[in-house]
Amino acid sequence: MKLRIEFHCHTRYSLDCLTSVEQLIAACKAKSIDRVAITDHNTISGALAAHKLDPERVIIGEEVKTTAGELLAFFVKDEVPPYLDPLEAIRLLKEQGAFISVSHPFDQLRSPWKLEQLKEILPFIDAIETFNSRCMWSGFNRQAQAFAREHELAGTSGSDAHSLPELGAATMTLEEFADAEGLRSAIRSAIPRNRLSGFWVHFASRKAVQQKRLSERGT
Repeated sequence: MKLRIEFHCHTRYSLDCLTSVEQLIAACKAKSIDRVAITDHNTISGALAAHKLDPERVIIGEEVKTTAGELLAFFVKDEVPPYLDPLEAIRLLKEQGAFISVSHPFDQLRSPWKLEQLKEILPFIDAIETFNSRCMWSGFNRQAQAFAREHELAGTSGSDAHSLPELGAATMTLEEFADAEGLRSAIRSAIPRNRLSGFWVHFASRKAVQQKRLSERGT
């Protein structure tokens, strides 16, 4: 059985997103997304809440900010804190058997990895994100794709959705899997279906941050 997967998206548990877990799940159903990895910034709280509502559809993930760049992790059991050295963050993820990718590694506008730091972690990761719909310039994705080919790495695609219209902009179709090990086997034959979301989506993130800050001041 083939599954359509969204590998990178956010909920209101991320500072820069207003989407509730209920809204996200409903949107996945409406857009025929069979599995969704919820990868909020430095927390698995949103993914856990969504998993309780729809355990078959939701993969518990996290986008972890390290001192070098951001990691994407799927099938996370224990939250990994931010601002660790990348190798330490990877160690904590590997201890729990998580599948490890790297968020938008060459996007110069969003925490890009230095090449030497990226090469240092290569032996310990499962993939890199070779397409991110929020990249403002398609060349950032092309760099990631070239790097993956050069180093014989698997690639993941994701919308990085911070709002519902973005969800599903980049998905992958692959064989059914139940855990991180199954994903490692299936990801190599995945078929991506990708499009860029456009610059406007970044305004949704800024609006979310501003709205939350105003709400905090009012309490």
